[in-house]
Amino acid sequence: MRIATWNVNSIRSRVDRVEAWLQRSDVDVLAIQETKAKEEQFPFDRFTALGYEVAHHGLNQWNGVAILSRVGLQDVSIGFDGDPGFGDPLAPEARSIGATCGGVRVWSLYVPNGRTLDDPHMAYKLSWLEQLRQRASEWSADGTPTALCGDWNVAPQDEDVWSMAYFADKTHVSPPERAAFNAFLESGFVDVVRPHTPGPGTYTYWDYQQLAFPKKRGMRIDFILGSPSFADRVTGASIDREERKGKGASDHAPVIVGLDGDPGSPA
Repeated sequence: MRIATWNVNSIRSRVDRVEAWLQRSDVDVLAIQETKAKEEQFPFDRFTALGYEVAHHGLNQWNGVAILSRVGLQDVSIGFDGDPGFGDPLAPEARSIGATCGGVRVWSLYVPNGRTLDDPHMAYKLSWLEQLRQRASEWSADGTPTALCGDWNVAPQDEDVWSMAYFADKTHVSPPERAAFNAFLESGFVDVVRPHTPGPGTYTYWDYQQLAFPKKRGMRIDFILGSPSFADRVTGASIDREERKGKGASDHAPVIVGLDGDPGSPA
């Protein structure tokens, strides 16, 4: 089985690219973030025509998550218990959706950005991650292979950003954010992609501005964290940097893992 995660930064703007990528990458399950679409705006028919079942959660023009699967799509969960929500009044945002695909519990996650170190969104981000960690430990407690896929908006290691000096007073690299990410690893989840894509400069996101992509000024913030029973099945992984190139690209690249002998690389 081949599973991927991709922040597409607007499914309506990039449906042609996503469709073409699915056809050539041969992935069985795709977790999508930042669809920026309401339910009635999501192009379900484009993906069902390719043989994928689709679950989507979108409330407005912001956020939005989806799972596409051609190996089954059961027990769909919209959000998770304990999601702290944001706003006044507090309300959950469209940031998480889960489903069982081919015996694997897959979650598509769009972690809050944090905005600035002293912004209320940062407190929301940390609370959101802690509540997710608690739920994730429960989901995998019975040995169910569980994959937490998405845009985590955290760069957990110094090598995951192009310049620590540049990010010194910014989000994504602060000690509280890194501690929140590492809490998943301490609870038993495994970063199943990094062992297959090691080294500094191995990024998943490049800003559109200031020629960040050609200047190699990126960040590694998209991850697939697997429970032990999932991690034991991973046989390969890759970051499809080529998909960041060209007209109309998302600012994120797809991240792929292969299970049970699959190399986890674009076909």
